[in-house]
Amino acid sequence: MAHFARLDENNIVTEVCVVNNSVITHNGVEYEDAGIAFLTSITGHASWRQTCYNGNIRKNYAAPGYTYDPSREAFIPPQPFPSWLLDETTCRWRAPVAYPADGGDYMWNEATVSWDLIAETPTP
Repeated sequence: MAHFARLDENNIVTEVCVVNNSVITHNGVEYEDAGIAFLTSITGHASWRQTCYNGNIRKNYAAPGYTYDPSREAFIPPQPFPSWLLDETTCRWRAPVAYPADGGDYMWNEATVSWDLIAETPTP
């Protein structure tokens, strides 16, 4: 099965639809344009881009709320915090401070731009 992201006028993903491989495959080769034409014919909406779970197409699997960036040819998730930076290689957001490697559980604190250790609740 092939997956296609529907884009609004701002290139925001509004939904992801599944298309049978037989619709987009000819002589063993997948054609994105065939999937776009198929979805346009049944929905009347023409702005679609193919996506896939393993990130082989457009860096990340699209989901509602993601942005399609044509210059990067990538789906980019929403920025989780204003201080986080976009990794140009993966098109994923990363904290400006590395996650602590001490084995503890941490939560991002945007006010201090740091990781806060999550206090464990004692078990009775």
